Amino acid sequence: MRRIDAILIAFGVFLVGGVAYTLFQLFGFDSIDAGIWSQTVLILGLIGWVITYLVRVFTKNMTYHRQVRIYQDALLAKQLEKMSPEELEKLMTDDKSQ
Repeated sequence: MRRIDAILIAFGVFLVGGVAYTLFQLFGFDSIDAGIWSQTVLILGLIGWVITYLVRVFTKNMTYHRQVRIYQDALLAKQLEKMSPEELEKLMTDDKSQ
């Protein structure tokens, strides 16, 4: 993530909090209740983001894991290209015997 992305995300969260506060005041909440409910909205958003992050961690769907998987697949394909047809046949027969 670039620095500008982090700044824009922080600014966006700031705006969401302000808009939520204003909307709660427009719906008749006093300033204290509007502040509490806008903070609740932000905390629920944070909890939702953490849950999606944890799901990606436990399912190994992070960028690093995908890059490692792509690298390993490319490495295996390159090794298979280097093998002679006899070596490939032997590998196939060894795999079938197990």
